[in-house]
Amino acid sequence: RILKLHFNKHYLTSVEPLDLEEFLMSQLRSGDSALMQELGDFPDDDLKVEQVEKECRTVRHSVPKDGLELDPHVRDCVKSYTQPNATVTVRIFRTLRVSPTLAGLSDDSGRTLTSSDFNLRSLTPDKRVEGLLAFSSHEELDRFNQEARQGNRHPELFALYPPADEEDAVELRPIPDCPKEHTGDRILIRCQTMKFEIEIEPLFATMALYDLKEKKKISEDFHFDLNSEQLKNFLKPHTPHIDPSTQAKSAIFSVTYPSPDIYLVIKVEKVLQQGEIGECADPYMTLRECDSGKLEKLRVQAETFCQRLGRYRMPFAWATVNIMDVISTAAIDRDVTDSDSLKGGVSLCAQLPRRNSERYNTIDDQFCNVSAFKPATITINTIFKQEGDRLSDEDLLKFLSEIKKTSNQRRVKTIPGSIKLDMSPVHETPLGSLSTELIPLIPVSEKNQSRAIKEVLEFPSSEVYVPHNVYRNLLYVYPQRLNFVNRLTSARNITIKIQFMSGEDPTCSLPVIFGKSSGPEFLQAVYTPVTYHNKSPDFYEEVKMALPARLTERHHLLFTFYQISCQQKQNQSGSCETLIGYSWLPMVNNDRLQTGQFCLPIILDRLPVNYSLHTPEKLPPQNPPVKWMESHKGLFNLEVQAVSSVHTQDNHLERFFTLCHALEGGATFPLRVREEKIQENKLEHELKLSIISLSSSRLEPLVLFLHLVLDKLFTLIMQPMVIAGQTANLAQIAFESVVSIVNSLHNSQELIRDQQGRNSLLATYLYWVFRLPDPPRDMQNAGTDTIFNESRYSTMGRATASAVGSMLLQSRIRSSSNPDIPAPPASADDAEVKNILSAKVQRVSPNKISLDPIPSKISLCHCSQFHEELALQMVVSTGVCRENAYKYAWFFFELLVKSMAQHVSHLDKHSVPRRNHFSDRFKDDITTIVSVVTAEIGTILVKQQKTVSKTFYFHSKCVSMPTLISMRLEFLRILCSHEHYLNLSLFFSSPASAPASPCPSISSQSSSSCSFQEQQRILGLFELSQEFKQKHYLTGLLLTELSAALDMESEGGKVQRKAINAIYSLLCSHDLDHRCIKPEVRAKVAALYLSLVGIIIDSTNYLDFTVSDTRGGKNKTGVPEDDLENVPPINQSVAMAIAGNPFNTLGRNVLQGKSVATLAADTSRHLLVCFLWVMKNADRSLIQRWTIEMPSSLLNKLLELLTICVSCFEYGYLLQNIKTVCTFLYLVNMLSTQALQKSQQAKLQLEEALLRGMGARGEMMKRVGGMDRTIGQRENLRWRKDLTQWRQTNDRQDKTKAELDQEALISGNLATETNLIVLDLLETIVQAVPLAECKDSMVGGVLKVLLHSLTCNQSTTFLSHTFSTLRALVVKFGDLLFEEEAEQCADLCQKVLQYCSSPVDENRSQACATLYLIMRYSYSNASNFSRVKMQVTMSLASLVGKSSDFQEEYLRCSLRTILAYAEEDTEMQNTQLPSQVDELLRNLNSILSDTVKMREFQEDPEMLMDLMYRIAKGYQTSPDLRLTWLQNMAEKHNNRKCYTESAMCLVHAAALVAEYLSMLEDHKYLPVGSVTFQNISPNVLEESAVSDDILSPDEDGVCSGRYFTESGLVGLLEQAAELFSNGGLYEAVNEVYKIIIPALEAHRDFRKLASTHEKLQRAFDNIIQKGHKRMFGTYFRVGFYGAKFGDLDEREFIYKEPAITHLPEISHRLENFYIQCFGDALVMIKDSTPVDRKQLNPSKAYIQITYVEPFFDDYEMKDRLTNFEKNFNLRRFMYTTPFTKSGRPRGELYEQYKRKTILTTMHAFPYVKTRINVIQKEEFDLTPIEVAIEDMQKKTRELAVATHREQPDAKMLQMLLQGSVGATVNQGPLEVAQVFLNEIPADPKLFRHHNKLRLCFKEFIMRCGEAVEKNKHLITLDQKEYQQELKKNYNRLRESLRPMLERKIPELYKPIIRPRLEKRDSFKRLSFRRAQEENS
Repeated sequence: RILKLHFNKHYLTSVEPLDLEEFLMSQLRSGDSALMQELGDFPDDDLKVEQVEKECRTVRHSVPKDGLELDPHVRDCVKSYTQPNATVTVRIFRTLRVSPTLAGLSDDSGRTLTSSDFNLRSLTPDKRVEGLLAFSSHEELDRFNQEARQGNRHPELFALYPPADEEDAVELRPIPDCPKEHTGDRILIRCQTMKFEIEIEPLFATMALYDLKEKKKISEDFHFDLNSEQLKNFLKPHTPHIDPSTQAKSAIFSVTYPSPDIYLVIKVEKVLQQGEIGECADPYMTLRECDSGKLEKLRVQAETFCQRLGRYRMPFAWATVNIMDVISTAAIDRDVTDSDSLKGGVSLCAQLPRRNSERYNTIDDQFCNVSAFKPATITINTIFKQEGDRLSDEDLLKFLSEIKKTSNQRRVKTIPGSIKLDMSPVHETPLGSLSTELIPLIPVSEKNQSRAIKEVLEFPSSEVYVPHNVYRNLLYVYPQRLNFVNRLTSARNITIKIQFMSGEDPTCSLPVIFGKSSGPEFLQAVYTPVTYHNKSPDFYEEVKMALPARLTERHHLLFTFYQISCQQKQNQSGSCETLIGYSWLPMVNNDRLQTGQFCLPIILDRLPVNYSLHTPEKLPPQNPPVKWMESHKGLFNLEVQAVSSVHTQDNHLERFFTLCHALEGGATFPLRVREEKIQENKLEHELKLSIISLSSSRLEPLVLFLHLVLDKLFTLIMQPMVIAGQTANLAQIAFESVVSIVNSLHNSQELIRDQQGRNSLLATYLYWVFRLPDPPRDMQNAGTDTIFNESRYSTMGRATASAVGSMLLQSRIRSSSNPDIPAPPASADDAEVKNILSAKVQRVSPNKISLDPIPSKISLCHCSQFHEELALQMVVSTGVCRENAYKYAWFFFELLVKSMAQHVSHLDKHSVPRRNHFSDRFKDDITTIVSVVTAEIGTILVKQQKTVSKTFYFHSKCVSMPTLISMRLEFLRILCSHEHYLNLSLFFSSPASAPASPCPSISSQSSSSCSFQEQQRILGLFELSQEFKQKHYLTGLLLTELSAALDMESEGGKVQRKAINAIYSLLCSHDLDHRCIKPEVRAKVAALYLSLVGIIIDSTNYLDFTVSDTRGGKNKTGVPEDDLENVPPINQSVAMAIAGNPFNTLGRNVLQGKSVATLAADTSRHLLVCFLWVMKNADRSLIQRWTIEMPSSLLNKLLELLTICVSCFEYGYLLQNIKTVCTFLYLVNMLSTQALQKSQQAKLQLEEALLRGMGARGEMMKRVGGMDRTIGQRENLRWRKDLTQWRQTNDRQDKTKAELDQEALISGNLATETNLIVLDLLETIVQAVPLAECKDSMVGGVLKVLLHSLTCNQSTTFLSHTFSTLRALVVKFGDLLFEEEAEQCADLCQKVLQYCSSPVDENRSQACATLYLIMRYSYSNASNFSRVKMQVTMSLASLVGKSSDFQEEYLRCSLRTILAYAEEDTEMQNTQLPSQVDELLRNLNSILSDTVKMREFQEDPEMLMDLMYRIAKGYQTSPDLRLTWLQNMAEKHNNRKCYTESAMCLVHAAALVAEYLSMLEDHKYLPVGSVTFQNISPNVLEESAVSDDILSPDEDGVCSGRYFTESGLVGLLEQAAELFSNGGLYEAVNEVYKIIIPALEAHRDFRKLASTHEKLQRAFDNIIQKGHKRMFGTYFRVGFYGAKFGDLDEREFIYKEPAITHLPEISHRLENFYIQCFGDALVMIKDSTPVDRKQLNPSKAYIQITYVEPFFDDYEMKDRLTNFEKNFNLRRFMYTTPFTKSGRPRGELYEQYKRKTILTTMHAFPYVKTRINVIQKEEFDLTPIEVAIEDMQKKTRELAVATHREQPDAKMLQMLLQGSVGATVNQGPLEVAQVFLNEIPADPKLFRHHNKLRLCFKEFIMRCGEAVEKNKHLITLDQKEYQQELKKNYNRLRESLRPMLERKIPELYKPIIRPRLEKRDSFKRLSFRRAQEENS
């Protein structure tokens, strides 16, 4: 009813749910089946109310001493701190079971083969698959396969799958931390030694912590001493006995708020003696142990003082250390990791309710981690002398501040000595520890430890918001200052005796003062240290007292002031004390403990009678008069602080508790509360005021006493009081106070919240502390008869109820969105509210019971049930109270639930029917509450959207649909988390199996006559119908939300993720539920979610399965793997194409036409795993009927979905980490039922797994693990979130081997199980084929999915079953497959052949059987068989070409096995099949032989490509195979990132296809053979060798591949264009698209045209942007010399290497490779001079490598203008060799010659290979002057370029200038000029060279001038001198060159024809060059 009320408001078409109880009872009564009886009802033991003993740190609870009569408040406190916690737990059914381990890889003999075993018949065949042909019918074959598949399966799919995010998981509320005593980070400090230079007397020390930042002492004092027994004996008269606890040398300090300025301060005292502190310290500073005489005298003197003044101490010294410095230097992990900081890794942030104020948020991390540091030893060598006038804590903090600021301690004397401390973190309490109250802590030491360890109480530097949990009642007294300066007295050595008195008699001194070191545990009096001759001493003493539990007005502190005589005078008696006066401080004032600062006057002679009843300041006049010191002025300053869990020290709380206890009886009136007296008739009014003011209390005391306050308020709500015969209306006001407190706690910034946003203090109270208030004393023995008495709600008076009812009615009218509430009637009152309230009011007056015959006449009314009263208060609340009650409804709902559970636990369930557990009125109230909460949610949403509309549901203007659905989903998720969700959803009534067929047999053809209605009913089970929503209400709601969420767009897919995760978490909980173990139960549960299948199939368009490619650490999009958050989803058609073909040249288009994925990859996987779970557990016959009845379009969608499932759940992790692979294989090996015999096998499996298949790899890595579960000794297979974090990076250094092992094992299990579920479903579909109408598409679709699964990484188990299914498919539908699915058969052959080369015996055996069966069943049709032979041949060619580690020995073994099948097949012996198979296998064997050589050159890519090129060339007469090998080459190049060569291979392949197409048909838009491609590369013309006489297109099986089509041609070219683009050759992209565009235009494919032009635009943009920046290949000439090279001897090649490859790089690469071949026989020739064979050693191999540059003639340069054109279609290369006539390579300028060598290659670069033969060599020499001309031209060019750049580079320009005009440049321009231009050459042949060099210099000097001027504008201020130097050098150079440049050779300037100057001045008939020279 409640669900209907809430949800029907949200839906346009409301659904009426069934009456659950009525339906359930009728079903159970009908007793249809034992199963329904077992499942339908709710168990009695699923709710458990327990009393959990409180955790106690001490051996006994800290409680007041027995025998004391405690006042009610103390009694309540003690009860609260000691009584057990009350918890209500629900029996959790979601326990986890261990799944079976992964079925392993099969056994293998481990035998290896050599590549020389070429004779197939000499090999031993593999073991054959048994019963390959031994089946009598198809049904028998199917049955056999199914039984095999179902063996050793995982029952639980979700046990292998990581859980959803915690926020989306099935709602299991985290259990709050159990309330316990607060402790901060604990530090153990042990004092090892305290040594001074001399040891003459006992010394005593205290240590405490101070926070300099907060200027506060943050711990109590710890007293200790290290005195020897001899020194202790000095004090024997004053210490009659020593308790063991006082001998502690170790203390545990607690720090809640770490700060960088926490100091440990140690103060040292000594026994009082005569003299100032300085005088007493002087021997320690001046004497040493060697001064034995003086020391002995001092010891005797010290002993005398000890015996006389042993009870008095004096300050002596102090020392300090910053413990945070120690912790930070000794930290184990100073850096907190990201994950830690997110979780609150700093210890105090994680669990401590602490102030979130700014100062604590800025604490450095290194100071926060107090609990994680290595134990350290601290030695303090600086001990300061105490100064008598600077003893207070204020002075101490000033000292510490100075120490922090400056390292030197100014004006403070130090005493030589050292203190040695050990410091360590405390994680577990050490043995033998004592609490601050001296109670032994657990664990207790078995032996009596001589030295205890004391816990030191912390005084936190700021508030700690943790409720009290132990009884603690301590008082700390701090005497501060005494001022006797104005007193005319000799009192100078002053001490104060402090006592805690229970009366005025001296014997009333209580032994409650904690003792110091080496003495009694408790003292009756304590004395403060004495400062010698100081009339106004400061004190630093801390006196700790244990307060009595019951304080009276007589308890007080008594202070007695004495003057101490240090030296005994002759006339003085034995006492050394002289009384000065007294003062006192009463402990309670108006019943409240007195704490704070006080300044007390001192009374001089005697204490008056009854003084303790008054404060010293307000002592009434006495007779005789009292004598006061200094006229009753305050002279004694002190501070009193309490650490108490009894005294609230808050006025509001004290008042509330006092009045509450007055109600409980025993109080006499008038009642005194502080300074006022309350009459009985005012009690109710005052109590109400105190309840109202509770929320005004300070936050800290309110939190400290929170449990007690709430308990009292709930008692008041449940037990209304009758005071003086009048009903006290306290329930409503108490409820309002609870609401106010809850509001205050939630709004406080100081308090932490849990992950659901709940206040942690309240959550802890609800779970652990709250219990039903005690019933009235006369009700405790009553039975259950009164439980359902409707006379309740006794707290509402008539007037109040009427007013509240009116307000409630108005609120209901305002909340008009509730359709169940009628429109307001004409009258002001709502009839229903009026009736309810009137009934409630009527039930107020009767049954008033008087409890106690006490004079006050206070009694309790008859009590209703707490949950009823609470619900009523929620219903009738108004105004702010109502708003806050519903704002924090979680608290009150949890309160209701716990109180209801406790109520039910008291019922006799057998006598009370379940319907009657709660009264009808209570159910009405709950209904009202749900209605109000719903309206409140609506109001909040409307407010957020800033709209005024009243009706917010489904109005998009008011509330955004995603927000609404998200909130509904959250609510539904929590509802569905209920333990009995399945029962509530009536799952046991779902149709678990298919209805009985009206036809004779479901497998007969006649079943098509089934009625149309039956078909619709079957299909309807997989749709979300109204009937389903009504019957299975919650499930229907959830699936409706999911459907709505999937159809909408939301920001980042948040709504979709939430909806899918809700379903996913729910199914996960079913899967791991012990109640769902039985298969029939699982089938029922799965049937509940059949409509989910329909939703998922309809949502296929939204799914994303990101396909990652592990090659090179990149995925297909080129995004690094560790940036997978940003990986764009891949379109499914692209992914499918990738899955089948590494170049995506022509995808299978299984998923074409789909929109871009809208769901994230992980969300998609969650949805898919839900689909697989339903398919796994649903009834098989039902699924089969569904597949028969479904239309073909739906079937296609289903098959498409299965394809996606395969991609998503392949074992992708295997490829990510080689180490893990080894681990995985080892594990699988060990866990396999057939363990492998040899480790060699595991290695081969590893290689196969890594290097097999380039298909779509589901991104399975972004997973997070889950819970741990183990049963017995079984392998733990559950995801461990705390261990496992799947990542897509190869960096797994942070993981242990165990973690990696576990990941690999679980991943393999998941991959196997999910794919087997898909296989089961495919088999179900296949078996339904004979009954279906669309056989062809069904079989083809199933085959596509199977092939896709073979493309992915799979386990041996799955592969074995897949091959069985494939064989069954071939057997049943062979002809259909071979004729209609030719293209897919080609894929099938390739995949099966690929597994024939597997190193795993089982895989190979299965693949051989399958391949033979394909041949056998295709043999019946000749064309089919020839096609299969061609496909197998091409597949082999493709396989050996692509696989870099292909092992032919295994494939040879497989070929032999297939031959054995053919020979053993008795049925086919009389046919040609065995001979045909033999012939085919021989051909395949020869292809393998070609690959043997390739195998030897795997490490030499150039040689490998040469071999592949040679093989491809050999297939020139077989276009299919040539095409295959060209693609293989492309793949190899692509793997090496040689994109240009890869593209060229595809261009050649496209030209080959074009040749074929041009012969077949003549279309103008198609290229005319390979000629069309010569603009891309002239090399392509070699593909025109295919001619008509060689190639017959009509021949069967020739050119039958998918590429020999128009779409195949376009696909190849598009791939080529993409690769050219990757290689940066954007101009070639344009040429490729010139061929594609006409074909696209002819087919009017405007979508592709748009895409093509977009790519062209991108290419042209790249040319513009990157034009001059692009780096193309680098070229080297490589020559091989020596007989060891074989064919390569004396051959030269041009190698193309990546851009910016240096000579040493290629040299190193080739040297490394050939050293492996030839060892020391290899010699690298270092120069480029011609090699003389005669001088070479015949037994060695020589390699010569020379850098070469492209060479162009001048006429070529006219056409090659761009950078691209100068680097494309290159056939000529040049290198230069310097030489001299004398034979040396280098010489002086005048003798330096240069030889240029030009090489021509056979083909133009780029080509299908990266090295090409040199076929021609030309050489010519340059004379020295020509060399000089070339050098000067180069220098001039460089200067010109640097000067005229758009963005000049100053450094480059200056470098060039330095080399040109620098003063000290060897062989610089000036020297060149002096050598060649100083004199005119004698030889006329050199005239022109001389003149050309002169002109070069002329231009050079001009460019230098320009460059110097340019540099002037580029320099900075600090380079002015440098510029002047450059200018000076330039001028010097110009002047030096001037005479040589002006000297011309006259012979060269004689005019050829004398010009007629007088007539034609405008034009001189000279060459332009000479005319310009003259003018210059």
